[in-house]
Amino acid sequence: MKSIVLMEDSCDNSQYEYEHGLSIYIKTEKHKLLMDTGASEKTLYNAKKLGINLLEIDTVILSHGHYDHSGGILAFRKINQNAVIYMQKSALGDYFHGQRYIGIDKTIAELPNIKLLEGDFQIDEELSLFTNIIGRKFWPQSNLALSMIERGHKVQDEFHHEQCLVIEGKKKILLSGCAHNGILNILDKYQQNYGEYPDIVLSGFHMMKKTDYTKQEKEIIYQTAQHLCQKDIVFYTGHCTGQKAIDIMKPIMGEKLVSIHCGMELFF
Repeated sequence: MKSIVLMEDSCDNSQYEYEHGLSIYIKTEKHKLLMDTGASEKTLYNAKKLGINLLEIDTVILSHGHYDHSGGILAFRKINQNAVIYMQKSALGDYFHGQRYIGIDKTIAELPNIKLLEGDFQIDEELSLFTNIIGRKFWPQSNLALSMIERGHKVQDEFHHEQCLVIEGKKKILLSGCAHNGILNILDKYQQNYGEYPDIVLSGFHMMKKTDYTKQEKEIIYQTAQHLCQKDIVFYTGHCTGQKAIDIMKPIMGEKLVSIHCGMELFF
């Protein structure tokens, strides 16, 4: 399986655009797909630079209802009208970071070939989606700034709109956009659904913070790394994880933690 990071918050090559967002191109035995589409059409610019023919994409997964994962989808649809788009229906809700609206463009719901899901979904024998992650072990504290509208009032976002992609081939690969529900809780749900752990995880960990971490926040990051390094999994992370968190986790996890950036090619 081949994977290319089309959009991520960092880049070590000036020929690619980068911004706060995430998009991963994946070529499997049966599919050419996108996991998220970044915050804008800059994702498509990078795809062209990287030699990816967007007309060949057959599947798009939108991981949750935030703009930085869905902002490129309308521009993509102008190029490719045939790809099937999968998202949770609840991703159409109203979501905020503080006072700032961070939800998706509602016209996405009107696109052709879109599948608005309400829970887990099996696409085929190679691809499946799961949601309904209710665990709160080492829940990312940066989530506390995120809210949603429920019955006309702002309440804490519980991230029921988040879905994870599982690819089953020679290796089992788990992809999550931001792991808002907490990467350890997502892994618990994966094990519950599939009876084992994946070989590879590709996901943000939503630990980014512009100010210094509190003692509690540092402890959560440290404990998360301690638990992850005990598993026979390699974790590829970036986007909303934040370099400060990676710097805390890397000495603990070693080669089990790999930072991603725009244009990076991965082979599994």
